Amino acid sequence: MKFTPFKLTIFFCIQFFLVSTSYSQLSKNWYNEDPDKDRFAGVSSDVTYESLLKDRKSTTVIVAVIDGGTEVDHPDLADNIWVNEDEIADNGIDDDKNGYVDDVHGWNFIGGKNGDVGPDNVESTRIYKKYKPLFEGKSTSGLTAEQKLQYALYKKAKASMEKDLKQAQEGLKSYEPFKKQLDDLKLAMGKENFTGEDVEKYQTTDKDMQKLLPSIVSAMKGGVTFEEIYKPFNDGYKQFYSQVNYHLNPEFESRQIVGDNYEDYTNKYYGNNQLEGPDGDHGTHVAGIIGAIRNNNIGMKGIANDVKIMVVRVVPDGDERDKDVANAIRYAADNGAKVINMSFGKNFSPSRKYVEEAIKYAADKDVVMVHGAGNDGANLDKGGNFPTPYYEATNKRETAWIEVGAISSSGDVAYFSNYGAKTVDVLAPGVSIYSTVPDGKYDFHDGTSMAAPVVAGMAAMIRSYFPSLSASQVRTIIMNSSIKMPIKTKKPGSKKKVKYTKLCVSGGIVNAYRAVKVAEEVSGK
Repeated sequence: MKFTPFKLTIFFCIQFFLVSTSYSQLSKNWYNEDPDKDRFAGVSSDVTYESLLKDRKSTTVIVAVIDGGTEVDHPDLADNIWVNEDEIADNGIDDDKNGYVDDVHGWNFIGGKNGDVGPDNVESTRIYKKYKPLFEGKSTSGLTAEQKLQYALYKKAKASMEKDLKQAQEGLKSYEPFKKQLDDLKLAMGKENFTGEDVEKYQTTDKDMQKLLPSIVSAMKGGVTFEEIYKPFNDGYKQFYSQVNYHLNPEFESRQIVGDNYEDYTNKYYGNNQLEGPDGDHGTHVAGIIGAIRNNNIGMKGIANDVKIMVVRVVPDGDERDKDVANAIRYAADNGAKVINMSFGKNFSPSRKYVEEAIKYAADKDVVMVHGAGNDGANLDKGGNFPTPYYEATNKRETAWIEVGAISSSGDVAYFSNYGAKTVDVLAPGVSIYSTVPDGKYDFHDGTSMAAPVVAGMAAMIRSYFPSLSASQVRTIIMNSSIKMPIKTKKPGSKKKVKYTKLCVSGGIVNAYRAVKVAEEVSGK
């Protein structure tokens, strides 16, 4: 969720956008394609269905998308959305007695009777707020052992929050003038749709605007719309604005919307059944990668062809809370999910043990859990991204968990992807991924948030055609069947080239065709 602040000239940003957009438009389906047959480092899902799985029968697999919300009536998703058959829609009764009223398609753990959480703090801010009254201006003198641990957490969270706030303020300062200039230009045009020729005729005495106009004219004459130019600046502005005013603002609080006792981790029954939330873009995109309808000849194709997407909302505009994550995992496992996708993460997990208990609970129910490694270009072997498959008390790793880093269509590791020779299991497509977004639309997104659902879709594919395989076996198959890369790639955040085995456990890129071949051998079917 982090944007790294940097100063851009509008010219370079527009030129980058021109290149990346035209490239993406040529390869909307690249992540489903075959690296031998096609020119992209896709996972071969298309050829797998056309050959290995052509005459095989499948069983429907429920995949829980734990995210920020999903548009369940998207034309490319609606038929593949999970329906709780034991619940009667909108009758205000908990028909199936699972504790959640009218949970027909899933549940929202960050909503209440009077609305849904949009912006929220990040975890460092919440920790700072909690412990500031106890430790501000104090030393460790006279503290108990437990208080010393809390004090250390407080100091670490405070430093992180202050550092991030400074960067966010700088980022907002960088993006705000560009956004204002573009807003002013749009207003000056006096109409909704205008062309590069219209902009070329525009006269202004504003020197900054005069510098920017030639680049806009060039881009628009090259086929880019004004809205396409505007979007990255508006998105950047909104992100930094949210960081300054909500994520990193200790005065801001939104949990009262939910109405639960947040400190009571025994309470699982809160929230509402409003699944899209204020912004369902991220979760809708993730859901499409996993299970957009493959044979309807519209939009795009999900990785899995026989799935039902269960929507579980826990991620606000900010950091998800440990209590909600734990309850979401349990909800998914209790209601039949055999694969869980988690495209979220954060730097602090003050109630980690409750999430770990939920992870163990899901693993005992034979659920495959797939998690995006994060987008900080950081080495996870050194820690710093939660939730994690490692149990803190024993340092043992959960074998039903798959941690996923991202690659581009060339097979190179994405510059933003977190990595780890011991912690990140595999790599999957996560750059220029075309998928569903709200209002029945589609868009390109980047991130390990996109790579994780590629693997979740593969896990669902394997479980659908080879249902006898356990969650741990599915993880092993996906890892062992990955394409081992004999070349080197740039280490994220560095110009240095390293072997793929330095960046992930398997040293490979996932491949559905090879995974199904191995699944056939392991299952004996």
